[in-house]
Order: sequence, then structure tokens, then C-alpha cells
Amino acid sequence: MTAVLAPVAGTAIGLMAVPDPVFSQAMVGPGSAIDPRREPGQAVAPISGTIVKLRAHAYIVLGDDGRGVLVHLGIDTVQLKGEGFRLLAAEGDRVRAGQPVVFWDPAAVEAGGRSPICPVVALDAAAGEVDGEVRGGVGAGDELFHWS
Repeated sequence: MTAVLAPVAGTAIGLMAVPDPVFSQAMVGPGSAIDPRREPGQAVAPISGTIVKLRAHAYIVLGDDGRGVLVHLGIDTVQLKGEGFRLLAAEGDRVRAGQPVVFWDPAAVEAGGRSPICPVVALDAAAGEVDGEVRGGVGAGDELFHWS
């Protein structure tokens, strides 16, 4: 069982509430989502492992067990081309769960007309493998769901 941590502080809302069908219909995989606090802060690694993809708006951490977790900071934030985000780690870095990866400002994302909601996805997982999803307030580094 892998405990997947909340990468940002806010309100855990579930993937179905994400305003993007790719995430809300779990096309990328099952998981959860967080409506973040509207204040500048750090997005952290959801699991321990290696950062295999790192963009300003999204990253994937691959655990030693081969499980990958995608964190997407906001919706349509790829269009910002990194503006408003600062990388705190590099692709290929080993990270521990809860370690800072990206600094960002959800309020600035929202002010630019985009949703700051953050999907957290268990890549290549079957729907029944994700359970124990938390709802309500979470801090960065709190357990968000379990991947069995």
C-alpha cells in the first residue's frame, strides 16, 4: 500500500470536481484533487522516489515500486509557460514524500482566469486500487489517498 500525500494545502475535493474532463473522468488515472489555499506556497512530492517529469505546472514522481504519481498545479496552466512558478527541484532528483518541488501562487493562477485546482493522479492504476480518499481540509504533506 502506498500513501499518497497532498502536494498543497487546501480542500480535498475529489477528481470529479476538477473542471477538466481528462481529470474528472479519470482518463489519466484515479486519484483525488485539491482546491488550494489562495496564497503563495510550495507544492511537495506526493510520494518518495525520483522526479521523472518536471514542468513548472506539473510533475511526476516515480516510486521505487514503479508507481508514478502526477501532480498538476491548476488547469490549463501549461499556457502560462512557467510564469508564476519556480522550480525547487530538478528532473532526475530523488525526493522524499513531502519535499518541496515547485513554488507557485494559486491566487495568481486564478486571477489569470484559470482554475488553481490540483489533480493528484495515480498513473496506470485501476479504479479500485485507490481508496481512503480524504475530503475536507488538508495540509501539504497530509495523507490524501491510499494506492493498494
